[in-house]
Amino acid sequence: MALTGIKTPVGMKLQGTNLEQIQQLGSQIQQILSGLPQVRSVFAERVSQGFYINVDVNRPEAAKYGLTIADMQQAVESGIGGMNVAENIEGRRRYPINVRYQRDFRDNVEELSRVLIATPSGAQIPISEVATVSFSRGPAMIRDEDGQLTGYIYIDLNTTDYGGFVDQASNMLRQKLQLPAGYTYQWSGEYEFQLRAKKRLKLILPVVFFVIFMLLYMVFHSLTEAMVLIFPTFYAMTGGLILQWLLGYNFSVAVWVGYIALFGIAVETGVVMVVYLHEALDRRLPAGDQVTEADIETAAIEGAVQRLRPKLMTVCAVLASLIPILWASGIGSDVMKPIAAPMVGGMITSTIHVLILVPVFFVLMKERALRRGTLRPEASNDEA
Repeated sequence: MALTGIKTPVGMKLQGTNLEQIQQLGSQIQQILSGLPQVRSVFAERVSQGFYINVDVNRPEAAKYGLTIADMQQAVESGIGGMNVAENIEGRRRYPINVRYQRDFRDNVEELSRVLIATPSGAQIPISEVATVSFSRGPAMIRDEDGQLTGYIYIDLNTTDYGGFVDQASNMLRQKLQLPAGYTYQWSGEYEFQLRAKKRLKLILPVVFFVIFMLLYMVFHSLTEAMVLIFPTFYAMTGGLILQWLLGYNFSVAVWVGYIALFGIAVETGVVMVVYLHEALDRRLPAGDQVTEADIETAAIEGAVQRLRPKLMTVCAVLASLIPILWASGIGSDVMKPIAAPMVGGMITSTIHVLILVPVFFVLMKERALRRGTLRPEASNDEA
């Protein structure tokens, strides 16, 4: 949030050419957004409600008394603003001594007009003789971004679905707010980082899946077997989707990180399962003997049974380490829970995927190869 200047999870930057108009538009936006149920509070900066004391020097009158602008500024600084005239030393400590009029002599315009100025002749005259003291309104702070005047609107939400809120709020603003020409607004805060992360994920996710697919192809030297592991693996994500829906988590960067980790675990255990199935089938492919579909099914059952205990141990270890995160409430739990939820739910369906779907697809693939007459031991395939 510090990088964007917005102190709340979601905010708006209203830009235009006039600070007073920006403040009026900010007040309208504040009133519109305050009616949304997701909004806990909303505050638009009062960018043009600063108060200033103006000392307008009458140069001809000041010249009559031999006063310069610098003399006037020094009088204002020392009498009204305060000036350090000395320093008190106590051991290693230093305390500045600041001198100015007491509050009773400077708490209104009339009192300020009676501040005395020493002339070169030694006389003292009130500042009202050579200047006019008055109050005026102006911008408390002039903020400039991208070459335009900017005002901030801070929005505190009672939900973590920033994307859904921004979509709903944008639709409402389009219906109820008429922006003058030259004035624009943009969403900022954590939502701005979320948009950047989503853009990166759109690039990263396809690259991750492509790399996994290429690694599987390099391991098995077969597009068919690589797809056998890739496509059923998506079934492992169904458990994560169900648990995510039950816990009420929306899709976010943290949730997608959990799905990427789940996908990696499911593919890893699926690869080990396929290796065991190949080994069981190779033992039933001695030279010169005829292999039947029953032999393929028996080999698949034998290999799957050997992987039953290791797979269950993997699932139990993952669940035992991640389930406590779902009940955590400390610092960082709001980030870790969306990561853990897809993995916890997905590990359950991943067990079904690895122990049932992978052997079934493996049997279908090998039976098809048997009917085509291309079924050979895995060692022969590697040599080829």
